[in-house]
Formats: sequence, structure tokens, C-alpha cells
Amino acid sequence: MSEAVHTLEGWFALHDFRTIDWTSWGAATEAERQEAIEELMAFMNNWADIEESKQGSSTAFTVVGHKADIAFMHLRPTLEDIEEVENEFNKTAFASYTVRDYSYVSVVELSSYMSKEADPMQDPAIQARLYPALPKTKHVCFYPMNKKREGNDNWYMLSMEERRGMMRSHGMIGRSYAGRVTQIITGSVGFDDWEWGVTLFSDDPITFKKLVYEMRFDEVSARFGEFGSFIIGNRLTNERLPEYLSL
Repeated sequence: MSEAVHTLEGWFALHDFRTIDWTSWGAATEAERQEAIEELMAFMNNWADIEESKQGSSTAFTVVGHKADIAFMHLRPTLEDIEEVENEFNKTAFASYTVRDYSYVSVVELSSYMSKEADPMQDPAIQARLYPALPKTKHVCFYPMNKKREGNDNWYMLSMEERRGMMRSHGMIGRSYAGRVTQIITGSVGFDDWEWGVTLFSDDPITFKKLVYEMRFDEVSARFGEFGSFIIGNRLTNERLPEYLSL
């Protein structure tokens, strides 16, 4: 049996994708729409206090393409906290004008293919990655992924040494994009239908394309990567919200 890699877990995560029922939204009175917008803005305004108190982080973005209209990403200390913020949105008037297209439940994860001699939980850089404040970039990209378990391309039958070597090479590509892309990996084994969720943040959407494309040539992705749908969008702030929902 191959040795399982040691993982560190941080905050729980929920990606919540919604389609707006524009027909119902248009049929509402102007007063009803305004009240729903103000309630949604209050819901989003609360995120600043949560982040300031280091009890989680949230962001919203509009989705480009047919897969959804609007999406939320929440990080919270416990699964109960994730359920609470999910239900808080569901109870808003605006939620009644949406249909959930997709959701993804996971937990911020760091996999360590390095020595376990030092205590990583004492490293401030590790703490920042496990309990991050979501970046305030202009654009967001999300996709789920698995490692293959097929014949000779079975990631889980490789030795620790083989996996460590390939992941070191894989990580070097990601590090070459430091300052241009922020990547948050969340693990979902036992939580959702895929094994990991990858969320990328950048002010330049072309950087997503170049990073993912370059990684395609790395053995970890070329031999062992299986990818779900890619979802890309633009950050949704309270300032942008009324214009986005205007008719």
C-alpha cells in the first residue's frame, strides 16, 4: 500500500452558484426589487466584520457564460458556520429570485510532500494559507479536479517519492505566477463529487489561461489530472450590485 500524503486543513469552504430568474425579477415591483437589493447588500456588508475578526472570508462574483449568473464563495471555521451563512442567504428576499445551479463543499487544504520534522502549524505563512482572506481581485476562476485511478495512470498507486518529485515540479510552475495569481486549493474527498476544488484570483483573466495551459504540460496534469467545468467571472461589489441587477 502506498503511503498517504499528510494534509493540513483550515477553513471550510462553500462555492454557491446561482442563476437569477430574470422573469420573476422583472415582474417584481420596483419597491420589492429595491428592498431585495438593500437586504443583499446588508448580507454582503457583514463580510467585512467577519474578515476583520478572522472568523472567515467571503466574496461574490458574477459568472460569465451560461453556467450561472452569480456566485458566492465562503470560508468559515466550522461546517456549521458554512451552513449558517448558506441559510442566511437563502432567507433573503433576493434568494427567492434565484435557482441554485451548483454548489461545492470542501475545506482549505495543504498537502505536504516535504519533511515532517518541523511543526508547520507554527509557520505564519502556513497559517495564512490555511485561513486566508479571499483576494479582492477583479476576476475569479473555479474548477474541480481529480487525480486519475486508471491502470498505469493511477496516482494513488505511485510511491511517495514519485509523487513528491512530480508535485515539486508542479509547484514550481505555480510559484512562477506569484504576484499575478493567487490560488486556493480546497479538498473535498468525502465531502463532494470531486477530490479538490481550485479557485484562482487575478486582476488579469488571461493569466488564468496561461497558468492552466502551462500546467497541462506538467506530468501531474498531463498524466493524472481530470478536470470538471471551469467557471470564470468578475468580482461583484456592493457598488456594482445595483447596476448589475437594474432592468
